Amino acid sequence: MSVLIDTVAWVRVENGRILCARPRGKDVFYIPGGKRESGESDLQTLLREVEEELTVAVVPSSVTHAGTYEAQAHGHPDGVVVRMSCYYGDYRGTLAVSSEIDEMAWFSYADRPRVPPVDQLLFDDLKASGELR
Repeated sequence: MSVLIDTVAWVRVENGRILCARPRGKDVFYIPGGKRESGESDLQTLLREVEEELTVAVVPSSVTHAGTYEAQAHGHPDGVVVRMSCYYGDYRGTLAVSSEIDEMAWFSYADRPRVPPVDQLLFDDLKASGELR
């Protein structure tokens, strides 16, 4: 039996690099975002998670779908799949890590091994489209 982890992620690319965050106690970086709460839309999840993690407000009118990816979930038993619905969006405020994040970083394609499998699929697409250096 397979298990699906449903997540939403914020794709923020600047100067050929993508914003990634390492949650407290984790050994890998992730695209900012997280799991949907009961009854939440993708947009609601995106706005809540980005504000919780990076203390900025994503501008709802600027949000556009960047792609949806599925892969084996990092650090979970075989058969646990993560689905990551990715969205671009502008933001207001100053990026800063919250108490649940140990560090944030701007990654190039060379940093691909430092993110989990589902994030690597996004890296591949961004590299192919010329957005990620």
